[in-house]
Amino acid sequence: MNTSQPQLVILRQGGLIEYRVENWRLSRDGSDRVVWGVTGWQWYYALIPLIVSILWPRINESLVYLTAVGLALTGFAYRKCTQVLWESVLFFPFIGIQLETHRGLPWFAPLTIDRQFIPLGALEDFIINEGLHGWNVRYYAAALTSTESGAIRAHVAFPNILPHFPVLLEVYRGVQRDLSNAV
Repeated sequence: MNTSQPQLVILRQGGLIEYRVENWRLSRDGSDRVVWGVTGWQWYYALIPLIVSILWPRINESLVYLTAVGLALTGFAYRKCTQVLWESVLFFPFIGIQLETHRGLPWFAPLTIDRQFIPLGALEDFIINEGLHGWNVRYYAAALTSTESGAIRAHVAFPNILPHFPVLLEVYRGVQRDLSNAV
């Protein structure tokens, strides 16, 4: 098992099928940019209380130092609480698909969940597309919908993790199979 890649998990419950890309480990997205997970550099988190306790007499004597440490710890806590845990494409037979992003602390339940539901009637297709970002080519999965004016809109699946092409291909084949069975 390659731990440097996001992990794809397919969950089936009744008729519901979830294609989940987990970010439990230090991984890289489709452009080889590091996406921080829950392993890797976490050993140094134990050093934060030690460093603060050693420097506390100096920190406590100055309001500037105290404010700087407070802001740094608040920023660190915010970053840890808003990291992406997993992203999913949920397929509800005869109803539609839902794109989800779960954020929070790795050892705790998700703190926030962003959901975007696309009814089956509005869904035109589920595709793998490629986009250019600078000199890089990035692959992404997207659900295409049509608006009332007839314009086509792409809703990107896994927008934060951006898994590599083999993971996207497996999700694509599964969603296409599910869509053909639902029609």
